[in-house]
Amino acid sequence: MADGDGRQRRAYIGSFTAAGGLGVVTAAVDEESGALTVLSAVDGVADPSYLALSPAGDMLYAVSETAQGAVAAYRLTDGTPSLSGPLVPVGGSGPTHLSLFDGHVLTANYGSGSVTAVPVRHDGGLAAASGVLRHAGSGPHTRRQQGPHAHHVQPDPSRRWAVSVDLGTDSVRVCALRDGALVLHREFALRPGSGPRHLAFHPDGARAYVLNELAPTVTVCRWDAAEGVIRPVGETSVLPDLPDGDAYPSGIVVSPDGRFVWTATRGQDVLSVLTPDAAGEGLRLVATVPCGGSWPRALALDPAGRFLYVANERSGNVAWFAVDPATGVPSRGGSVKAPAASCVVLD
Repeated sequence: MADGDGRQRRAYIGSFTAAGGLGVVTAAVDEESGALTVLSAVDGVADPSYLALSPAGDMLYAVSETAQGAVAAYRLTDGTPSLSGPLVPVGGSGPTHLSLFDGHVLTANYGSGSVTAVPVRHDGGLAAASGVLRHAGSGPHTRRQQGPHAHHVQPDPSRRWAVSVDLGTDSVRVCALRDGALVLHREFALRPGSGPRHLAFHPDGARAYVLNELAPTVTVCRWDAAEGVIRPVGETSVLPDLPDGDAYPSGIVVSPDGRFVWTATRGQDVLSVLTPDAAGEGLRLVATVPCGGSWPRALALDPAGRFLYVANERSGNVAWFAVDPATGVPSRGGSVKAPAASCVVLD
């Protein structure tokens, strides 16, 4: 089905080419059922594992999650991506996430524990990296927290600040962008050993949810955009019982109306549904359901919050779910093949 402009809505799927992924896969979205139909794939970038669309929807940006670390720009012509210029090195290794902020693409570089700013040119292409902010610190997990591991970076809802999450240092950093470089405003500690991985803001702009990978929990935070301050106020498990081994939570999204929070957990291959409490300082685990595959990495919602999409890396598919508007519990609708899928974004 087409959108209001008569154009078929698209989904773009990132993947790990080193594990057999096809690069960036384009799929058509049926807005009535949520179903995806694969249309094409474009290669040429190693491990384009995380994607972000430009605000105008005419450009698609991807990390190259490699030891060298780079970011790529794709021009979208009739919804089909084509590379726009050479890859731009990010001055860090293993970029795992990217977002757009104040005329720049920001990348979180897991391997080197840093965040990079790359200017976006007027034509949507990328200039050379203008700044690299290196994190410092460690955590108590002897294997995973020997040093910093930036895993996620995004603007806050006011778009005044860039907020980065570091799994290796158990902290969230709030930064400003000055003259093309990220400048640290303040760093905020989370529970030692929790291993924060991803963050999602509540639509009220006053709350943030940090998904922790080393402990299967979500940390609820109060967010003060005026001061650039994030304050942890509670922590909730995303699983009904603690597993015997590691759980590996991965993705988190919040419904457009703020009534539901969904997370994915790889070790158990489940999606979790949580609801905020009346005070806004806690979450309640409502249900867990199978993720429709194996090793779910990232989640995406359609703009109306009716359908939830899951990139299942090891089973090589993207599954879609219809969301119950009363309970938030997702019901599986189907899936498409997408080898080594890692991320889904919808236009």
